[in-house]
Amino acid sequence: MIKKLVSHGNSSALIIDKPILQLLKVDEDTALEITTDGRNLIISPVEDGRREKKFKAALEKVNKAHGKTLKKLAE
Repeated sequence: MIKKLVSHGNSSALIIDKPILQLLKVDEDTALEITTDGRNLIISPVEDGRREKKFKAALEKVNKAHGKTLKKLAE
């Protein structure tokens, strides 16, 4: 998909299509972090911490149940 910036007052805006916003579970109230790698813009929703906490709990559960096996596979 190729997009162009549009004028918005004294600024420029990028219009993101609704299906993409829905796929990413982003709406007008979602805080977005804009970063760059020097060549590309990277736009990411700001995580509220719940998702990361849930992921860490799942990872801990897997490590507890299968840690020895995973360690042997890594060797």
